[in-house]
Amino acid sequence: MTRVTSIRRYPVKSMGGESLESVQVEARGLEGDRAFAVRDAESRLASGKNTRRMVRRDGIFAFTAHTEDRGVVVSGPGGRHGLVGDPSLDAWLCDALAADVAVAPESDVKHFDDGAVSLIGTATLEWCERELGVDADPRRLRANLVVETSEPFEEEAWVGDVRIGATVLRPAGRIERCRTIDLAQDGVDAPTRWLKALGARRDLRVAIYLDVVTPGLVTLGDAVVI
Repeated sequence: MTRVTSIRRYPVKSMGGESLESVQVEARGLEGDRAFAVRDAESRLASGKNTRRMVRRDGIFAFTAHTEDRGVVVSGPGGRHGLVGDPSLDAWLCDALAADVAVAPESDVKHFDDGAVSLIGTATLEWCERELGVDADPRRLRANLVVETSEPFEEEAWVGDVRIGATVLRPAGRIERCRTIDLAQDGVDAPTRWLKALGARRDLRVAIYLDVVTPGLVTLGDAVVI
């Protein structure tokens, strides 16, 4: 039976995230996921790529964020820490990214690229490592859920509702990857060459998005019922 093997949330978009044993899934996605982003004076979000909404600032990947009772805490080079909402954190990020930026909640510029929840199967990751010769650590994909599967890419063929714990999700499409998957980030200390290999073999797409049909709790070990 397919089960959840990893849950990961990213409180600040493009920063490293946190592993969870359980999480409430809301209509928007995992509670607190990408709730904040590092935003510049032109309302562009710090990222690993340039788009209409985002601007490439690779220095963002040197930071991680996790949730505590007091709020979202950002950790970065030199062992420093800062609390989201504290002006000293924004000043630190301005220096680190050489730009006028601040950590901001989601408002007029959405923080999600497409679907609410991202998911990949273990057999897909194993195939990528074996066949493409890359470090297929799921943290490079910034996936919310990793689930145990027996066949590579079987999650891409799911049709209809997907029940995980008390949550019902619905597949919303395969995910096209960008250069971010090759970068050192989120505790993965070395770069890899996943993107080029993926383009040669699989049209740059791996993992899927899902929309939330019924909010609920997802916990490690929950069965995934298609």
